[in-house]
Amino acid sequence: MTGDPNEMSCQQFQAQLADLIGSGEDAASHPHLLTCANCRALLADLQTIADAARQLLTAQQPEEDLWDRIELAIKKEEGTARVD
Repeated sequence: MTGDPNEMSCQQFQAQLADLIGSGEDAASHPHLLTCANCRALLADLQTIADAARQLLTAQQPEEDLWDRIELAIKKEEGTARVD
């Protein structure tokens, strides 16, 4: 990030928010949020949306033989698979 985060405008902060969140940093500890209730509310809303999305999308493990089937399909397509 460029410039003094304590003197950052809301527009500047919000333009960098996606990168800040994507970096894995604790966005809630950003100095701009100490003085800006609007951006704190925005971040809270984004966190609520992200939490809800995680609940909607359940983690699903692939079937045990998935990679074997992918490999077999590739070999069949290349014409190198043996038919047992």
